[in-house]
Amino acid sequence: MGKVYLIGAGPGDPELITVKALKAIQQADVILYDRLVNPLLLQEAKEGTDLIFCGKLPSLHIMKQETINHLLVKYGKENKNVVRLKGGDPFVFGRGAEEALALAKSGIEYEVIPGITSGIAAPASADIPVTHRELGRTFAIVTGHCKAGDDAKIDWDALAKAVDTLAIYMGIGHLPSIVGNLIRGGKSPRMPVAIIQEGTTANQKVVTGTLQTIVKLAEQDQIQNPAMVIVGEVVKVGEELAYWKNYYQQLQSVPLVEAN
Repeated sequence: MGKVYLIGAGPGDPELITVKALKAIQQADVILYDRLVNPLLLQEAKEGTDLIFCGKLPSLHIMKQETINHLLVKYGKENKNVVRLKGGDPFVFGRGAEEALALAKSGIEYEVIPGITSGIAAPASADIPVTHRELGRTFAIVTGHCKAGDDAKIDWDALAKAVDTLAIYMGIGHLPSIVGNLIRGGKSPRMPVAIIQEGTTANQKVVTGTLQTIVKLAEQDQIQNPAMVIVGEVVKVGEELAYWKNYYQQLQSVPLVEAN
């Protein structure tokens, strides 16, 4: 009997995928994969595996969600081993729950294999902890990209007042609005902010500033999605670690002078 696996591929670095997920990929008959999945993971598939691209851009959907659900059910009924490969974690802003429901309603066996989500991995790759004993005891993940009219459903006032660290997914397109909402909600304009573009990959780019300056800095550095926006005092930890790293790198680069 076949089975459908809803798999999180992790944040971008192919080595961050779980062992269980990698085994499922290697045994798959069909793989439906997203745009942010590292192509190197597809090379792990066995010969003859059907690879189906389901990628989505913010303004362009190559394949509608309903079509993806239909294909998962179709191949599941054919008793094939099916992998639905999604960036990050399938249940963190990945619409994996919708796919699981479609499979469950059709009586098809499935399994969710979690992945490392970018809200934790991207800041970690920039030496920013999302929690800290002194600076960040609460942590929330928030979508920065809502379908039309849904952004009003996010309680920015509550997030601004009650949560120490915010990890905002795919928020670059709405960054001015997000910043404005947080300041109006009570966050200080001087609150540290970091943006990590393509975190954990060779193309990673990090910009740090404050709520007051981050929009301009992001424009200057031409920051684009995929990117994580981290808001909170924990950003200072990353800046401090970067200072000490740079300090010792410079120290090691100073040529030794032999004594006479």
